[in-house]
Amino acid sequence: MIDLHSHVLPGIDDGAVDIKESIRICWAAAEDGVEVIAATPHVRDDFPTAPAQMEATLADVRAAVGDMIHVVAGGEIAIAELARPASELRRFGLAGNPAYLLVETPYFSWPTDFPERIERLRADGFTMVLAHPERNPVVQDKPEIVADVVDAGGLIQLTAASVDGRLGDEARATSFRLLDLGLAHSIASDAHSPRVRAVGFSAAVRAIENDALARWLTDEVPRAILEGTDVPERPGRTRRRR
Repeated sequence: MIDLHSHVLPGIDDGAVDIKESIRICWAAAEDGVEVIAATPHVRDDFPTAPAQMEATLADVRAAVGDMIHVVAGGEIAIAELARPASELRRFGLAGNPAYLLVETPYFSWPTDFPERIERLRADGFTMVLAHPERNPVVQDKPEIVADVVDAGGLIQLTAASVDGRLGDEARATSFRLLDLGLAHSIASDAHSPRVRAVGFSAAVRAIENDALARWLTDEVPRAILEGTDVPERPGRTRRRR
């Protein structure tokens, strides 16, 4: 399995506090069956991470964990930070792939211009991967709103702890509604520590109760992003049209 969202870099944001905690997160991920984990620190006003800061700290974590797990680059970018130069954004490319950006869903609102933002990113050569929309109250009230992002070419990433219920009934129900609508493409941990939103991939896989779909969400789609290949078709039926 491949985890393309974690806060494993120490001392940069609200994730791992030191290198020891980074190692514990990586160990927990490896024990849960994760082979690759993306270090995606927040890039927003309260954590204005610079590309060089991410890259240097990533090198430290890689040296510390060795062959335990493969740690790759990234960033979780707030919508306001998408105004940074494209050359800078590429250094935050998800899984080290400069063609993909992991974008943080706002926690309390839903931008009406999401499709236009995605089109602007696509013009600069980026595909948006939208993180944890199932935790947004607007999406919880109307999951179908995410279709605007998908129809504009974006991909949707759910949090493992939402899928298996650790983040509550609303997040779990919305996750499965998005899955039912074909509006979700991957699952990631968003791990901040060995305790807070711990990796938990195996629990999410069990909750899905569909081996082919779970493999697509936790391996096939993330691997396509990692390797720069075409995103494979979802197994079974495709998303129903509105």
